[in-house]
Amino acid sequence: MEVKIGVINVPSQVVIDSPESADEIRRKLAAALESQGIFELTDSKGASVMVPAAQIGYLEIGAETKARVGFGIG
Repeated sequence: MEVKIGVINVPSQVVIDSPESADEIRRKLAAALESQGIFELTDSKGASVMVPAAQIGYLEIGAETKARVGFGIG
């Protein structure tokens, strides 16, 4: 699922393709904001992205996509 993180005073957003569910991402964000710690996500290839929770301006969580089977279009 695609996650976009807007960081305060940074003109571009951080985009990550995470294998985690939307609920897991929300839980991680809530915990990081509560503790004023670091919000960390790992992408589908194993790379980590860490952002200070206090610097997060917004978090956009894309829709969960199901794997498609077959060769047809649409």
